[in-house]
Amino acid sequence: MTRPVATASAVAAGSVVLLAVAVAQGWLGPDVGRGANFCEAARDGLVRQPANTFSNLGFVVAGLLVARRAGRLPADAVMSPTVATFFVCVVVLLGPASAAMHATQSEWGGHLDMLSMYLVAGFAAAWAWVRWARRGTTAFVTAYVACVAACELVGLWPEPVPVVHYSGNLAFGLLLVAAVALETVLWRRGETSIVFRHGVVALVAMLVAFTIWLLTNAGMCDPHSQLQGHAVWHLLCAVSAYWLFRMYASESRAVSTPARLTRPTVV
Repeated sequence: MTRPVATASAVAAGSVVLLAVAVAQGWLGPDVGRGANFCEAARDGLVRQPANTFSNLGFVVAGLLVARRAGRLPADAVMSPTVATFFVCVVVLLGPASAAMHATQSEWGGHLDMLSMYLVAGFAAAWAWVRWARRGTTAFVTAYVACVAACELVGLWPEPVPVVHYSGNLAFGLLLVAAVALETVLWRRGETSIVFRHGVVALVAMLVAFTIWLLTNAGMCDPHSQLQGHAVWHLLCAVSAYWLFRMYASESRAVSTPARLTRPTVV
């Protein structure tokens, strides 16, 4: 078993078990309605929003699939095995962290949900910036911490914001937009070989997911249905994370001509 797979498996098992115990013991606090705006009606029992909770297993599966590829990075890959393993853990943790909110509708569950979003968006923005600026590991770590901290600070703004409602959601979205812009510049710069179409798949999945998120928040849903739009949002975001890593893993230092969208590349 490769190190990324072993690490992802341990993080997945540990975080899921810890979440189950936390929910059963009430460690995350009382139900305060956190996440109730995502349509699904609260059920009796330990898991308040079943569809929105268990759909987060998609992130765990995506993380494990990413881990398999992270263990087979080529020698000339731009992303190091250590950074790849870290990304794997971030993707895996998205599942239990988001499930914590939907299972309990607690305040602490809501904080974990938002933190997991900041972690993945911060990674996308920081990893794009450090490659664009041609910087090293220290700069990546500094940029990553700064991105997550900035999101936490923006999330303290108490007033609602247009479209996405919560200031933390706005910070999350802006980091992703910044990442997309920088990745596009990197692709056009052509200094490395990269399968950019993988990034396009990730972006399309995210845009479809966001559309569903908007429709659900606009009330176009059935609170008592077993099929929830927000659950689909989770699954599509997991798909997006998987294809985002496919793009990262395809980036190679050895390049003679820029890799374009239509150019076939074997990964």
